[in-house]
Amino acid sequence: MKQGEPWLKWASELQSLAQAGLYYGKDKFDRERYARIREIAAEMVARQTDLPLEQVKGWFCNETGYQTPKLATRAAVFQGEHVLLVREPKGWALPGGWVDVDVSVRENVIKEVREEAGLEVRPDRVIALQDGENHHETLYPWKVCIVFVLCTLLGGEFRENLETSESGWFSLNELPELDLEKTTPEQLRMCFEARGAEHWETRLE
Repeated sequence: MKQGEPWLKWASELQSLAQAGLYYGKDKFDRERYARIREIAAEMVARQTDLPLEQVKGWFCNETGYQTPKLATRAAVFQGEHVLLVREPKGWALPGGWVDVDVSVRENVIKEVREEAGLEVRPDRVIALQDGENHHETLYPWKVCIVFVLCTLLGGEFRENLETSESGWFSLNELPELDLEKTTPEQLRMCFEARGAEHWETRLE
C-alpha cells in the first residue's frame, strides 16, 4: 500500500477530526461519537493493510489534542567524500529517527547519531524539510516531516546498540543496499549537493 492512496487520506482525516473532537468536545454523547469515528478509521486501515487492529489502534487511539504531522530527523555527516550510514534491519540509512517530545530538532540530531553510530557531531545547517509521502512508500496514517541536517564530525566510534548493527562511510557511487523506507539515493544525492554548495538554500516542501 502506498502512502498517498485516497482511502488512507480519508482514514487519516477521520482520525484527525475525531481526535480534535475528543479533545475539545464537552458533551459526553458527542465524545462517544468521536470515539467511534476514531475506531472506524482504525478498522479501515486494518482491513486495507491486513495489519493487526490493535497495532493500528495504537497509532490512532493513544494521542490527544490537535493532531499535527510527525517530525523526524536525518543527519548527513561527511568524512572526506564519504557519508555516514548505519545498518538497520532492512538496510543502510542516514542516522536519525522520530524527534522525542522532550528535545529540540538540534538535540535529536545529536542524540540519534550518538545512539546509532557512537559519534559526536555538530549540526550546522538544515538541508531540507521534506514531506515523507513524497519520497517514501512507508505506510503511516499521518503526515511525516523529515528534517535533513548537515553535520560536522567531532569524534567518537561505533558502539553496539539495539537499533543498528554497524556503521560505515560510503561514496555516492558505491552505496550499499539502502533501507528505502528511511533513506533513498535521491536524498543522499541532495545531501552531497548541500555539502558541496557554498551557499545552500534549504529545500522546503
